[in-house]
Amino acid sequence: MIYDLAIIGGGPAGISAGVYAARKRLRTVLVAESVGGQSTESAGVENWIGTIKISGIDLSKTLEQHLRAYAENTVDIKLGYRVTKLSKKDGLFVVETPKETYEAKTVLVATGSTRRKLEIPGAKEFENKGITYCASCDGPLFAGADVVVIGGGNAGFESAAQLLAYANSVTILNRSDILKADEMTVESVLKNPKAKLIKNAIPKEVIGDKFVTSLIYTDQTTGEDKELKATGIFVEIGLVPTTGFVDEGVTELNTYKQIVVDPKNQRTKTDGLWAAGDCTDGLFHQNNIASGDAVKALEDIYLYVHNQKN
Repeated sequence: MIYDLAIIGGGPAGISAGVYAARKRLRTVLVAESVGGQSTESAGVENWIGTIKISGIDLSKTLEQHLRAYAENTVDIKLGYRVTKLSKKDGLFVVETPKETYEAKTVLVATGSTRRKLEIPGAKEFENKGITYCASCDGPLFAGADVVVIGGGNAGFESAAQLLAYANSVTILNRSDILKADEMTVESVLKNPKAKLIKNAIPKEVIGDKFVTSLIYTDQTTGEDKELKATGIFVEIGLVPTTGFVDEGVTELNTYKQIVVDPKNQRTKTDGLWAAGDCTDGLFHQNNIASGDAVKALEDIYLYVHNQKN
């Protein structure tokens, strides 16, 4: 079967695209390892519009329920499938998985990204027990607490800004004495008396019992190891876009391996290929933005497919 559309990814972008594809009666296959994306790791999502607070697991359930309510015979949902290669041959896109291969006239890549993990002793053991990778998701859970943000880029300082609304104190650790964040953002955060910046600090070990109690870091200036008391550690050391399956030459990727898109309609520079959400070079990456990106793309994809049929 040749589908009108193949959607790759099961996060908010992929599911939003699937719902719109179903309602527009585009013959679609949606391929994803699972539903929910990064939010499944969050104990409480509070910025998903229309829902005051929902766990990541429950959010993934509601997303899947919404898609299945409309999918019927229009959208074939293939969960548990990891796409290993996306290529284009004879005018059609070929989506390969270890189990099956699908052909489609158009493709929407909505595979998101994964947060670069903190790889020091204790980090893995205390993930979701004080170690978190999403300030907007988990910040309110640390109201009144002393927390640490690891990362001195814009993401780190933006997370710190959010956390200052809840936490008793926010300490930002930066690996060098040079900050990558915008000066205005840095100034805005550090003028808050609850904020503190430590430069030349290399995280060494996470300490805790059932939950995080402190972080050991090395002061690069003195070589001394120091302990910083904290019950929450927010890691902002970069994102890794999930685009490794995109065959070389299929479309343009930037230096960070993000898919380059036109923000007006999410089109890539390859005819018939769109991308949405965290796998793109968009300026901002959040659930609501990813969902909006996907809806925007689907409107454009529908017109593209409809015009081709005529």
